[in-house]
Amino acid sequence: MNIFGSEDRGEFIVTPWTVEGEVDYNKLVEKFGTNLIDDRLMERFIKAAGESHHLLRRRIFFSHRDLDKILDDWENGRGFFLYTGRGPSGPMHIGHIIPFYFTKWLQDNFKVNVYIQLTDDEKFLEESRGLTLEDATKWSYENMLDIIAVGFNPDKTFIFQDTEYIKNMYPLALKVARKINFSWVRAVFGFTHETNIGLIFYPALQIVPALFEKKRCLIPAAIDQDPYWRIQRDIAESLGYYKTAAIHSKFLPPLTGPAGKMSASRPESAIYLYDDAKTVRKKIWLAYSGGQPTVELHRKLGGNPEVDVAFQWLYFFFEPDDAKVKKLEEDYRAGKILSGEMKNILIEKVIEFLEKHQERREEAKELIHLFKYDGELAREMWKKIHQ
Repeated sequence: MNIFGSEDRGEFIVTPWTVEGEVDYNKLVEKFGTNLIDDRLMERFIKAAGESHHLLRRRIFFSHRDLDKILDDWENGRGFFLYTGRGPSGPMHIGHIIPFYFTKWLQDNFKVNVYIQLTDDEKFLEESRGLTLEDATKWSYENMLDIIAVGFNPDKTFIFQDTEYIKNMYPLALKVARKINFSWVRAVFGFTHETNIGLIFYPALQIVPALFEKKRCLIPAAIDQDPYWRIQRDIAESLGYYKTAAIHSKFLPPLTGPAGKMSASRPESAIYLYDDAKTVRKKIWLAYSGGQPTVELHRKLGGNPEVDVAFQWLYFFFEPDDAKVKKLEEDYRAGKILSGEMKNILIEKVIEFLEKHQERREEAKELIHLFKYDGELAREMWKKIHQ
């Protein structure tokens, strides 16, 4: 377990499986050995993309590894590719899908390939989840519909399920696995002598898609997933590949408060992509507030947007207009906007987002073959397995 401390925020835990406490991102960057995206790199990145994105401007994606080298490759015509994924252990919530929307923006603006791994094997091997392999297969399909609904280019996107695509991955996974010993993965992931051997081998499989092309790979993901890529970066060049680059996001706070992240084990902390309008209203109305105990006190003293979950969600994703979000923050601090009013603003935004997403998700049922078999990139990848 990676347990870190901060004078201001106390102890917090960040691992690929657990996020607890109020995360001090500056402390986390220092401990993980990543780099903050400074103003100069931000300007260069936006210039290369041809436009800005509020997830960048607001430093929601705030940390990186070798983003400068990605831009070097792009500017020199070598290009790069994107890799991300999803562990299909259940239905997806809003916190899961936001990085996919940012990945789509990267694909659209840089016109690059995207590889999306569905790790049904890993989720089956995590015994604490109690999933059967059939469960993981079912959730792979359901999660894929949500991912396709984001709007990826089917000719530049390959979505693959590990147990289906393993024949093509296995030879390279063996080469990766031979470079990694048990002491190493135990130190990085906290494995014990009780950990099943499938889970101990699994990091080798998760590294493989970062080696799918002889170009540098950029991984957009929440910062808790960074340990996988530390191992890849240590062994990639010895296998004849580039060290992967990464761009890390912060965690969308759970509805229950500003600390930690949304969790499928606590349904009240999250809004799922299948939730209807009634459920959205109920959940957000019960969300943690930064307001005062009474209207009179709130009008007099104002609220605290830094801990108000409704405002944080608007800032994080649901209000891309910087001027509007600034006005909301100022009015909330001044007591001009009540906590209930802030929640109502978010409720309407979330309902609109989910209605559009759910509509596209239905359409995705007719498009799956393009991302798995029949799209240009999918055909290219599946040729390899059938050669």
